Amino acid sequence: MVDLSTRYLGLALKNPLIASASPLSQKLDTACQLEEQGIAAIVMHSLFEEQIIRESLKLHEDLTRGVDQFAEALDYLPDYGLYTIGPEVYVEHVRRLKQGLKIPVIASLNGASSGGWIDYAEKIEASGADALELNLYSLATSFELTSARLEEAHIRLVNDIRQRVKIPIAVKLSPFYTALPNFCRRLVEAGADGLVLFNRFYQPDFDLEELEVIPNLLLSDSHELRLPLRWIAILYGKIRADLALTSGVHTAQEVLKAIMAGASAAMTASALLRNGAGHAAWILAELEGWMVEHEYTSITQMKGSMSQQAVAEPAAFERANYMKVLSSYSHHPK
Repeated sequence: MVDLSTRYLGLALKNPLIASASPLSQKLDTACQLEEQGIAAIVMHSLFEEQIIRESLKLHEDLTRGVDQFAEALDYLPDYGLYTIGPEVYVEHVRRLKQGLKIPVIASLNGASSGGWIDYAEKIEASGADALELNLYSLATSFELTSARLEEAHIRLVNDIRQRVKIPIAVKLSPFYTALPNFCRRLVEAGADGLVLFNRFYQPDFDLEELEVIPNLLLSDSHELRLPLRWIAILYGKIRADLALTSGVHTAQEVLKAIMAGASAAMTASALLRNGAGHAAWILAELEGWMVEHEYTSITQMKGSMSQQAVAEPAAFERANYMKVLSSYSHHPK
């Protein structure tokens, strides 16, 4: 019998498939459907630093009405559409999910700077969340901001939150760091129990008729797996933290690759948004079938078997393989 169980952030999971942060966690009944279809844990949609700041400013405006600068400060912050849920409502929603689900619930904070907003990490812990995912979604657009200063701010943020809570902390990263392995090691030293690779920066588009910059959300596809797959394979066994792969997980094959690279869990959202909660059951059935066919008895058995430290040619993950890859492609025009 195949054992699909795994451990992530110290949590015992029945399988490695986690629903990553998305609107699917905004309703209890949808979360229950995911649980029924086999999802092992749910990461809630994010509570944004800007949302907490907005609510704080709004309260200050109400208490000091007539002071114009607070109204201007509120106007500066964007309208979040679906993400208008207030921080107190978010915390209460964590509590409802914990009461309605048997699987672990991982809350999500999205921010980039230390400050009063991280008080909500404590409130999230008190609400019963099993773990906290800190989403470092930060786009450096200032010409004065150096990479060293940005990294130091993120390290300080992780350390500050670690001082506030006892529950496990995972840090969700983008791939855009100059020396990613060093930064990952420093995050773990600052208190991160896990790393989630990678966040997807949502790119704006242009409306050529209205001459406006518009938001444009595109769901991921399987080709996006390769970037996090490579870095998880490089990091596995070299830092004392669990690894989770996100972006590009749509089939059982992607889950298998994630585990073989060294991930403790594979996270998916786009596939569930596109195909519905039942897609999780299909992925898990295909996963178990593949393992039976190839005589794997457990997830633990295959974990890290294709990591850089395990493969016969470790250079395949590095620059040494660059020319080989280029020379392997041949184009024959018709």
